[in-house]
Amino acid sequence: MVGEVAGRAKVLVKERISEAGVELLRQHFDVDVRVDMTDSELTERINDYDALIIRSATKVTAGMLEGSCRLKIIGRAGTGVDNVDVKAATKKGIVVANAPESNSVAAAEHALALLMAQCRQIPQAYMSMKAGKWERSKFGGVELTGKTLGVIGLGRIGMLVAQRAKGLRMDVIAYDPYVSAERFRESGLEQAETLDDVYAKSDFITMHMPKTPETAGMVGDAAFAKMKDGVRIVNAARGGLVDEAALARALDSGKVTSAGLDVYTQEPIPPDFPLLHYDNVVLTPHLGASTEEAQDKAGTIIAEQVIAGLLNQFVSNAVNIPSVGPEALEAVGPFLPLAETLGKLIMAIADGPLEDFTIRCEGQLAEHDTRLITVAVVKALLEGRVEEPVNYVNAPSIAEERGLKIAEVKEKRSRDFTNLITVVSKDRRGDLTAAGTTIGPKHKPRLVKIYRHDIDLEPARHMAFFQYDDVPGMIGRVGTALGDKGINIAFMNVGRKKVEGRAVMGVALDDPIPQEVLDDIVKQPGFYEARAVEL
Repeated sequence: MVGEVAGRAKVLVKERISEAGVELLRQHFDVDVRVDMTDSELTERINDYDALIIRSATKVTAGMLEGSCRLKIIGRAGTGVDNVDVKAATKKGIVVANAPESNSVAAAEHALALLMAQCRQIPQAYMSMKAGKWERSKFGGVELTGKTLGVIGLGRIGMLVAQRAKGLRMDVIAYDPYVSAERFRESGLEQAETLDDVYAKSDFITMHMPKTPETAGMVGDAAFAKMKDGVRIVNAARGGLVDEAALARALDSGKVTSAGLDVYTQEPIPPDFPLLHYDNVVLTPHLGASTEEAQDKAGTIIAEQVIAGLLNQFVSNAVNIPSVGPEALEAVGPFLPLAETLGKLIMAIADGPLEDFTIRCEGQLAEHDTRLITVAVVKALLEGRVEEPVNYVNAPSIAEERGLKIAEVKEKRSRDFTNLITVVSKDRRGDLTAAGTTIGPKHKPRLVKIYRHDIDLEPARHMAFFQYDDVPGMIGRVGTALGDKGINIAFMNVGRKKVEGRAVMGVALDDPIPQEVLDDIVKQPGFYEARAVEL
């Protein structure tokens, strides 16, 4: 929601959107369509407008917004908002909205087009005919019917691909640890327990997940080695999910029969891009969203978002400002960083996927509307684990789509704390808890429960947690192992209340801890589990 607009508001459409979107805006506001306007001219005229609509070419910088006192909403007719300084806009009280759902169908259909183009060698056959040849025997293909498609990432686009593949009579196996078993059952898809299951069973593999430090290069030499001989690959999601050099090696060895790519680590691709020289690779220049329908949808959706914002209504695709009243935001706002920390933490320490969550607010906090705290936790549960961007507005709907069950509990009495937020779920080992409070006038977050143990620890960017037998010498072993690798412990604490004869140790570190160091510690007698957490 944004403030009321006095009189008839003025909207600048700086990049081309569908005429339907422009006409929708004109029903409510004065609209200038100025696709010829330069960024410097926009900076000079920023205060002539209440709303700005752009696509990807315009860069809305902090400098451009510095002198803004009238602009209330920026609409990005598309998914990504990398070309908008969202932080600067937020400081100025400007809503930033996008149209993430506009290209889902287009992207899904393009992934399948790349799959079919490979199977029937359509680009290669066309180029042969352009050269005046008639080579029917050279371009034999394979059928999709009865083959197994592996879908990695079952977000909105991944689900559309899976549904359409089922319509082509393909068997579909999908992997997404953040989608519930119930959601898999409802969609009639086979749920893979691990990525290795997808690699072992699939004739074709398509990826539909975000690019994060964990997913970058995930399909590399090790992954290809686990796949069927002759597998075919599609990546129409994010550049860099596939290790392109490893793909070239897999193509050379015959492990991979063919590939279809729409996205790349570097865009535009360089002239010496090695995959350009493979006749069994189909390449397109990031066309996933490039359909007339997707462009029309983007224009219409963003027009609706701008109308809602300027008319002081709910902005469903806002990426920066929660739609809450000022009183609620003042009461719960200081607890939002803690809520997000707890959401990230419980996902990081879980042994296996989590489906059911209870978010409990206790103490004075429970006297207020705490729904925003729940949304903050859910946002953190999903960030980096789903393909679409996650914000305070769309987190609940994405969680619902994926079958996550979220319950809220409020208790006005708290035994030990003035305010307490607890996130409870269940992993393969049983009940799992992450709880925290804030201290001091600046509301510094403090962790007070982890796994099933009480603890007292300030959250840090780099953390690790260890479960072990509560016997002498265990703390020293951890310190020695980290010291040998040059990793400094900033501070630590131990939860000594035993659960099944175990205790927990939490450490804050100056640097990230490599997985091999954790593995070495767990191999020592008396250690059961070690988890690295990046907050």
